[in-house]
Amino acid sequence: MKKVEVVAAIIYYADKILCVQRPKNKLSYISEKFEFPGGKIEEGETQKEALKRELVEELNIDTKIKSLFLTTVHQYPDFELTMHSYICEVKSKELILNEHISKEWLNLSELKKLDWAAADIPIVEKLIING
Repeated sequence: MKKVEVVAAIIYYADKILCVQRPKNKLSYISEKFEFPGGKIEEGETQKEALKRELVEELNIDTKIKSLFLTTVHQYPDFELTMHSYICEVKSKELILNEHISKEWLNLSELKKLDWAAADIPIVEKLIING
């Protein structure tokens, strides 16, 4: 089974967290699901370097990466995903959606209203528990 390692950003602006929606995809289990932005770690990159690069590519934003929040492993039907999520901060809510179809800035109490990609759900749950 193919293994994929990615990084994801839990981006805070004040008390709101950025949630982004994936475009339509032939893989129904990730099509139009919400996720924390990020992507694959390229050879030779650290996790933080990959996250900074992905956030510029996907959202045109510069973030302050603060700390590792949670690493999850999720078994999708055709690959295993290891995702390292980091707490990040931005100075502005301004961004450009280069890959996603929508975005929402939500309070912790609102996160569960979205249809999340399965690998992101443990992150959402831990965020809510930690308050």
